[in-house]
Amino acid sequence: MEFEVSELVEAKRQIDSTIHKLRETVKTFESKENASRYNSQITLAKRRMEAFQISIFLIEREINNLEEKN
Repeated sequence: MEFEVSELVEAKRQIDSTIHKLRETVKTFESKENASRYNSQITLAKRRMEAFQISIFLIEREINNLEEKN
């Protein structure tokens, strides 16, 4: 698939926003009195953050490649 730089920049912005929300979710769960009850949600959120970090890396690489071509 071919994407324009503007589409990739917007996708990155949306992913950054989602990562921020996931970080806040993890903080909230970890700060709860009985945080161990939320271990599965915390693990899921952390795994999603890692996956989104990979996505951001790949998006940034693609943006750089497209900008070098122009």
